[in-house]
Amino acid sequence: MPIHPYGLLKCKAHDRRLGTNENPHYQVHAIANNEHFRIAINVKSQLSPSELLYCTIEHFQHVTTAELSAMPFGFSPLASKPDGKALDYIRSNLFDRRNMLPLAFNIPGRDNDLNEKLDFYIRRAMETDDAVLYAFGERWGPEPGKADKIFGFKPGNGIHDIHMNQGNSGTFTKDDGVYQDGGLLIHFPSEDRWIAVFLAFQSQSWHTDDNSGHAITGPVEEPVPNTDITPVQVEGGSIRIAGVLVQTEDGSYETVTLLNASNRAVDLTGWVIANKAKQKYKIHGIIEPGQFMSIPVADPAFFRDNGDIITLLDRSGLKVAGVSYTKNQVKPGWTILF
Repeated sequence: MPIHPYGLLKCKAHDRRLGTNENPHYQVHAIANNEHFRIAINVKSQLSPSELLYCTIEHFQHVTTAELSAMPFGFSPLASKPDGKALDYIRSNLFDRRNMLPLAFNIPGRDNDLNEKLDFYIRRAMETDDAVLYAFGERWGPEPGKADKIFGFKPGNGIHDIHMNQGNSGTFTKDDGVYQDGGLLIHFPSEDRWIAVFLAFQSQSWHTDDNSGHAITGPVEEPVPNTDITPVQVEGGSIRIAGVLVQTEDGSYETVTLLNASNRAVDLTGWVIANKAKQKYKIHGIIEPGQFMSIPVADPAFFRDNGDIITLLDRSGLKVAGVSYTKNQVKPGWTILF
């Protein structure tokens, strides 16, 4: 079954420990409303290859952050559904997965392994008075009468699975689910800045079922019905979302601009554009190689002024591209570029 309870821990960083071969987790001692927690962050995979994929964003901008500051300190359960605060690496357009890099947790030298990458941000959070941690994952505890095995506080209590939690293989498929991915966000209010850390296992799939979160296997093929155009297999990054016009000055329409970065024409018939609420707008047309296509979205207020996500799905319902924007980026008559 999917991980449970899934939720968000809002807290302050108090102490930390590096991951080891015996316990391959980077550990954070966190405190919220005088309650102690341990955040256990995987830095090594049990499955081959052992190196985790990681992505850090120094200036994270996403519609989700606008909702987090008002959350209470402590652990809050989150519903695993769209248009909420739950994270989904595939559906929430948090980052471009091509920016994820594999990294071992312990490499000789300085600032070159996953332990040290995490430690850099956690130490900074510990040294900054107003820094707040937001850890997404699965809670365990409280464990009455038991001391935490790393930091010794009582009762044992914490959150783990701070990584992608879908598209698993082997025995780990039991943890699959949508809108239940882990992650770590750090907010520095005095700088009005968010830092994001996202982690995944190399054994996980990036095409998953919308209900179960299980991996979908097989190539993504886009046959083009026009007999003058050869069918083309769409590879990651072939069709990109280049921009969106959220508000025209007269409020009459919205547009999404796509770019075909490949060397072959692609038929968009049967494809859809989806927003954060999972409303879908059907599109069509053939986009030529190296060309842009501006698609008018007739549905009124399909994209929200206070921030939204935009996802492009092929006719099989698989994600081809995705972006997000915040309220601060919206300007009537201007196109937001990605």
